Amino acid sequence: MRREHADYQAVPYSKYRRWMVAAYRWTARHKHMIHGLIEVDVTRARALLREHQAQTGESLSFTAFLATCLAKAVDEHKAVQAYRQGGKQLVLFEDVDIYTVIEHDVAGEKHIVPYVIRAANRKTLHELHHEIRAAQGADVSDFLKRMPFLLLPTVLFRFFFWAFAGIGRRHARLWKTTVGTVGISAVGMFGNGAGWGIPPATPTTLMLTVGGIGEKRTVVDGHVVVREYLSLTISVDHDIVDGAPAARFTRRLKELIEGGYGLGDATAEPAYASMPAATGR
Repeated sequence: MRREHADYQAVPYSKYRRWMVAAYRWTARHKHMIHGLIEVDVTRARALLREHQAQTGESLSFTAFLATCLAKAVDEHKAVQAYRQGGKQLVLFEDVDIYTVIEHDVAGEKHIVPYVIRAANRKTLHELHHEIRAAQGADVSDFLKRMPFLLLPTVLFRFFFWAFAGIGRRHARLWKTTVGTVGISAVGMFGNGAGWGIPPATPTTLMLTVGGIGEKRTVVDGHVVVREYLSLTISVDHDIVDGAPAARFTRRLKELIEGGYGLGDATAEPAYASMPAATGR
């Protein structure tokens, strides 16, 4: 119920939102996350996306492209998606399950609904594109109404997640089933220009936060050209992943994105030929 006042208005803070806050607070609060802020040249990738659209009429999702690169890089460096199982074991899964959130409009209100892309390392860019588009277009109103945890009193949320996190630390497969193995958050898709996002501690061992895209002048083969750079934040649980493997993963991810991995005949190696700047996403 909205309450109107002369100088402010009070709006409902939904029980679903309170559940999501409790989930982040009580499942990830003990993690020691480290964050790396990098810039990646996406001029080639964006040109290939435009070329694909011009030839086929299909506008491929930029997020799907990044998910394709993320899944490939993690597949080659599985240590960055390891989960603890008890006190003496790490579990490294073969599949890369990517956790993300998708905004839906339900009865005139915006709701963020978690979604896990299963076995993303075994899917093509086109398959990921169509899966994400289907998830974005899904009707989640009945799903939100039927969520059994919303029957719990709010005061019990803390105890539920405390118990669930304890079970998850002993059973890595349960954690993977619930939240995947790595995460991606595309906050930069809602604005223009460069900029990074710093996420809170997350339920996955690795989180890729996608920021904005900005233009920069750089020197290529002795000539000053304008390139497009994507701001990325790579966050890892330092209790599980050390700096060296995180750096190797980051280097490979950068190579894949700059090379336009999965886009037509593009290779995984950077190509710095001058290309026109893009304006859309």
